[in-house]
Amino acid sequence: MIIIGERINGMFKDIGLAIREHDPKPLQEWAVKQKEGGASYLDVNTGPNSEDQTIDLPWMVNVVKEVSDLPLAIDTTNYDAMEAALIAYGKPGALINSIGCEQEKIDRVFPMAAKYQADVVCLCINKVGIPKSADDRVAMAMEFVANAEAYGLQPDNLFIDPIILPVNVAQEHGVEALETIRQIKMISNPPPKTTVGLSNISQKSPHRPLINRTFAIMAMTAGLDSAICDANDEALVDAIATARLILNQDIYCDSYAKVFRQR
Repeated sequence: MIIIGERINGMFKDIGLAIREHDPKPLQEWAVKQKEGGASYLDVNTGPNSEDQTIDLPWMVNVVKEVSDLPLAIDTTNYDAMEAALIAYGKPGALINSIGCEQEKIDRVFPMAAKYQADVVCLCINKVGIPKSADDRVAMAMEFVANAEAYGLQPDNLFIDPIILPVNVAQEHGVEALETIRQIKMISNPPPKTTVGLSNISQKSPHRPLINRTFAIMAMTAGLDSAICDANDEALVDAIATARLILNQDIYCDSYAKVFRQR
C-alpha cells in the first residue's frame, strides 16, 4: 500500500502562502513530516492560485528534493508545467498526476512519461463525466492500458483512479469504485496499479477520518495499491499497516506499525 502524502498542496493556506513568497520552509517541513508519518511518495501541487505554474512547480520540486529522497507525484493538469517539473526532478520514478480518459491528453502525456521514465495517474473520467458503473470505468482503464502499450509503457506504469465521490451526495458510487478496483486487477498481466484520492469520500461529512479509514481498508481488500491521503493521520496509517498484516502482505512482528513507517 503506497501512501502518497497530500499535504504539499497550494490549497492549504500555509503552502499557498509559501508558494507565493517562494519560502521553502513550509514545504520542506511537510516533506520531512510526511515521510516520518509513513508516506512513500510526496504529492506536489501549486493549487489554483499560482501565477505561473511553469515557474512555481519546478521550484516546489527543487525545494522538496533538498530534504527528501522520496519520489514525487507531480500534480497538475498544465502539461507544460508538468514537463518543466519532470526536468527539475531529473531522474526516473516520478508520478504524473494526472490525466483523464481523453485521447488528446493521452497523446500529450504518455510520450512524456516514457521520455522521463515516469508513471501516470489515469482518471476514469472523460468529457462526458464520471461514469456511474464499474463496467464503464473498467472500459476506460482498458483504453489506458492499450494506449500505454502503444507508447512503450507497461500496464504497471499506470495508477488507475476509479474516482471516488463524497458518500454524502453519491453514496452509490462507492461500491462501484470498489468493484472497479477488483476488475482492474484482471485486465492485463501485469495489471495496472490502482489509486484513489482518499479524502474525496468524506468531503463535507462529519467523522471524516473514520470514513476515510474505513474506505481505505475496504479498498485494500479489493486490491487497492495506493492512496493520496493524509500521511500524518496516525490512526489511518496504523489501520493500513494492520490491514497489510492481515492480508499477509507484511510479515508479522510486534512493532509492525513502526516497521511500516520506516520502509
